[in-house]
Amino acid sequence: MYEGPRQVSVKEVPDARIERPTDVLVRITSANICGSDLHMYEGRTDFEPGRWFGHENLGQVVEVGAGVDKVQVGDWVVLPFNISCGHCKNCERQLTNYCLTAQPEPKMAGAAYGFADMGPYGGGQAELLRVPWGDFNCLRLGEDAEQRQSDYVMLADIFPTGYHATEMAGVQPGDQTVIYGAGPVGLMAALSATIRGASKVMVVDRHPDRLRLAESIGAIAIDDSKVDPVQVVLEETMGLGADNGCECVGYQAHEPDGQEQPNLTMNRLVASVRFTGKIGCVGVFVPQDPGAGDELAKQGKLAFDYGMFWFKGQHIGSGQAPVKKYNRQLRDLIAAGKAEPSFIVSHELPLDRAPEAYEHFDKRDEGWTKVVLHPAMAGTGA
Repeated sequence: MYEGPRQVSVKEVPDARIERPTDVLVRITSANICGSDLHMYEGRTDFEPGRWFGHENLGQVVEVGAGVDKVQVGDWVVLPFNISCGHCKNCERQLTNYCLTAQPEPKMAGAAYGFADMGPYGGGQAELLRVPWGDFNCLRLGEDAEQRQSDYVMLADIFPTGYHATEMAGVQPGDQTVIYGAGPVGLMAALSATIRGASKVMVVDRHPDRLRLAESIGAIAIDDSKVDPVQVVLEETMGLGADNGCECVGYQAHEPDGQEQPNLTMNRLVASVRFTGKIGCVGVFVPQDPGAGDELAKQGKLAFDYGMFWFKGQHIGSGQAPVKKYNRQLRDLIAAGKAEPSFIVSHELPLDRAPEAYEHFDKRDEGWTKVVLHPAMAGTGA
C-alpha cells in the first residue's frame, strides 16, 4: 500500500470480490515490482495514499462470475497489465492499451491494475485480484504454470513491452539494434530483438549487474559511464548507425552523475540510429512532471533533436504496450523453451518484505534487477 513518497506498507484491506457477472477472481501467487511502480513510489505521480500497487500479476482462478464462459475455477492465468473490455473501437483494433471502456475518465484512454491515472482498479500485490472482463483479459497457462511462474509472470507486462519496443522499431532478421536502458524492460527488448533475429544487439546502461545480464543473452554491453555510447554504436556499425533502436528508460533518464536529463536517451537514439531507421519508445514519459528539475520537463516537454530526426528521415513509435497483442505467442515461446525471461529475476520474496524490496529496487542497488513477490509466502521468513 502506498503511504507517501518512498513509503509503502503491507496491510489488511477488504478482499477483492466478484462485482459484475463478467469478473474473474484470482488468488495471486506471483506479482512483480515494476520500474513503473517506482514513479508512483517516489511520489512523481498522483497515485493516492491508501491505494495498493501491482500490475504484473499471475495466479489461480478461485471464482468466476455468472457471465464468464471460458475461464474456469482452477485455471492458472497471467493478466495483462492493461485492463480492457475487448469490444470498444480501440480494443477491436488490438489497441487494448488504450481501451475506452475501462478508463472512467472520458478524456483519457487505457486502464491498469494499481496504477496512477488508469482507473480505480486495485493492484495485484495482494492475495486476491478482481479481473474485469475475465474471459478477455485472462491468458490461460499450461500444466507447467505453477513451476515456471517466474517466466510466465513476465507476460503481464515487461516481456510484451520489450517486444512491443522491437515491433515499433521494426526489428527484422539480420538487423543491428541498439537499446538504451538495461532495466527489466530493456533486457526484455534485448531478448525480443534476439528472438526476432537481430544479428547484433547493443545495450547501453551503466549498472554492472544489468550489463552482465545483457551479455548473458549475447548482447554487447555498453557502459555509458565509461564511453560515449553513440560513438561505440557507430563503431559497431561501420559508422552508419544501428538499423533501429529502443528507448527503455523514460522521463527519469539521467547522466552518470545522477543529474536528470529527460531528453538524454531520445537524442542519443536519434544520433545512434541510421538514416531512415526506426525507434520504438516504451520508456514512460508523462504529460506533467512537477518534480522535474527544469521548466520544460515540468510540463512534460523535451528539448528534442527534431531537426536531425527529420533530416535523417527516422520514424518513432511510442506508448504503452498492447499486451494482448503479443502475450499468447510469447507464452508459447516460453512453453516451448525458446524464451526464458526469468533470467532477469534476482529476488523472490514474500509479500510482507515488499517495503524492503521497494527500497532496494528504487536505489538500483547491486544485484536487485527484478523482484517477484509471492503473497502465499507471507510470514514464512523466506
